[in-house]
Amino acid sequence: MGLSLTQCGQIMGVTRGSVSNIEAGRRRLQDDHAQALDRYYGTGLLFQLLLWFARMAHDPNWGKQLVKYEQEANLIKTYHGQVIPLALQTDEYTWAYVQSGTPKDFEAEMAERAARKKSFFARGTDVEMWAFLDESVLAREAGSPEVQKAQLEHLLAMADLPQVSLRIVPFKSGAHLGVDGSLQVLSLEGRDIAYSGAQNGGRLIETPGEVRELSVKFDRIGAKAASLDASREIIKRYLESYE
Repeated sequence: MGLSLTQCGQIMGVTRGSVSNIEAGRRRLQDDHAQALDRYYGTGLLFQLLLWFARMAHDPNWGKQLVKYEQEANLIKTYHGQVIPLALQTDEYTWAYVQSGTPKDFEAEMAERAARKKSFFARGTDVEMWAFLDESVLAREAGSPEVQKAQLEHLLAMADLPQVSLRIVPFKSGAHLGVDGSLQVLSLEGRDIAYSGAQNGGRLIETPGEVRELSVKFDRIGAKAASLDASREIIKRYLESYE
């Protein structure tokens, strides 16, 4: 149609830079963008249909994209029911889980995870983490008793950081939505994205409606969690079993 980036951005209600990022694959087209383009170009449902097919396809680069979003986020909300979140792990705990997997190169996998941890703390208080952990994470010993003890001590230290809010979902809280698997909701500038964990890889979610659903699920899991102080006491109780 011979439109400039600025003119195309006006159609979609975004900036010139956003159009450039969408064209380069640095940002994803959203539903309202596709609808606006279809209306302007008179293409029926073409853009919306292409967007639907794109979302249904497997994205082999979702892992790299998730890491990129983590580095851009100002708030990371995460729930884990099987393992302590990577950013809050000791290197020894991380290594225990690396060795339990089947990567072709254990050292390379460890280096990659260590880099992700470092990138989180390098930003200081510019990024916050709200973490809910199922109590089973504390009960599951990783590596050895010494590794697990050091991890629990580290977890208490992490809970004292101003940018970390750590709460435990105790066994006595009963059934909750977290049994479906881990999840993350990342707040970026101007929008949220989400990640849903699963066997053989998770799924990166950018559709606003589905992101909102996961955000609500995170809040409902949080309603079952103990307070910050009570959560520290639960961690201390498990730590005492290693004394």
